[in-house]
Amino acid sequence: MGLDVHAVSVVAAAIDGVTGELFQQRLTPSYDHITGWLRERPGPVAVAYEAGPTGFGLYRHLAAAGIRCEVAAPSKIEKPAGDRVKTDAKDALHLARLLRMGEITSVVVPTVAQEAARDLVRAREDCRGDLMRARHRLSKLLLRHGIVYYDGRAWTGKHDQWLGRQRFTSALTQSTFESYYDTVLATTARRDRLDEQILTAAADSEFTAVVRRLGCLRGVATLTGFALAVEIGDWSRFTGNSIGSFVGLVPSEHSSGNSRVLGPITKTGNGHVRRLLIEAAWHHRSRYRPGKTMRDRWDLATPAARARGDEGNRRLHARWVRFIDRKKNNTIANTAIARELAGWCWSLAVLEE
Repeated sequence: MGLDVHAVSVVAAAIDGVTGELFQQRLTPSYDHITGWLRERPGPVAVAYEAGPTGFGLYRHLAAAGIRCEVAAPSKIEKPAGDRVKTDAKDALHLARLLRMGEITSVVVPTVAQEAARDLVRAREDCRGDLMRARHRLSKLLLRHGIVYYDGRAWTGKHDQWLGRQRFTSALTQSTFESYYDTVLATTARRDRLDEQILTAAADSEFTAVVRRLGCLRGVATLTGFALAVEIGDWSRFTGNSIGSFVGLVPSEHSSGNSRVLGPITKTGNGHVRRLLIEAAWHHRSRYRPGKTMRDRWDLATPAARARGDEGNRRLHARWVRFIDRKKNNTIANTAIARELAGWCWSLAVLEE
């Protein structure tokens, strides 16, 4: 059976494996309604639907009811190149046929606790984007009026005091400034609250051991380590080579015959993980000298993890040095470092305690 699941409707298509008979029905999104219709078909029953914004609630409900369910990865569903007609009924039937042939590539369904932790991390990521846009709006408003901050780095305590002293002759402009400034303050407070919740969860959860091992690498503090842990989930399904492909850090390729053309990175998979690795890779550019912060993180990990992390830090910095000596473009070099960093993260995540 294939289900094309939407927020307000579900289109179902079922193929009898013995007779080949086809059943089709438009259902409501009610899990009980869907389960009831499935039980009316000759058993045993296997169901597939695409991963999407409706989440994994249907999967969990069907699994609890003893019905085999596969959540298909949308990017891995093969579709005929010449098919120019797309309907919900055709999509459901296509899923049923692929499931019957065993051609469904399933996603890993997280547990309820894992999904909750992932939602928290993504809320923090959304807040980071909101704060960046709020700061840009405020700073560009000031720039349009010729007001620029020169006294050190922006968005520090000193800069905040400077912002609080700004006044405009126009009441309308003053109101606009205060609105933008209030948004920055509110978003900053929201980000800080989320950071505290993530630090609390990282200290006592199923991900704590992985986060502490990942913290042995430069650029991977608690927030980054927890985000990597909850986004990847089951690290054992990858290898040191395949983890880079999963997060889209490998070059795209178009090869035919004797021609082999490599392009920019694929940027497939989890964009949040890719951004975190790209940012963490920049930390390995500077000279490697373990300081107090790094040693404090090492104290929370096992000796094997500390040794592995130290080895990875030295290796990644040495690669940066070679790229610099070759005058490699910094952005390209950092992407290569991030791809290797993903492999080092994997080796620490699967390290035996």
